[in-house]
Amino acid sequence: MATINARQLDDDVVDRLKRRALSSSRSLEGEERHILNRASDDDMATKRAAFLEASDRLRERTRDRKQTSAEVLIREDRDYGHRDAL
Repeated sequence: MATINARQLDDDVVDRLKRRALSSSRSLEGEERHILNRASDDDMATKRAAFLEASDRLRERTRDRKQTSAEVLIREDRDYGHRDAL
């Protein structure tokens, strides 16, 4: 297996990677490996393209329907106090 070294990373990037690794129950090195594997996975590009196609189809099918903006929904939820129940 090959080895890759990443030099001169900002401290905040390393801190974020450490937090991400901790939340995923992985070591920092394991998290780095996970990120690089996913970034280099050609299948992810295929999945992304399929998702974007499906999104476009859904957007087209619902184009004439009245849409409620996320801002309105969030404000409505906040006004009713649902956020406090969490």
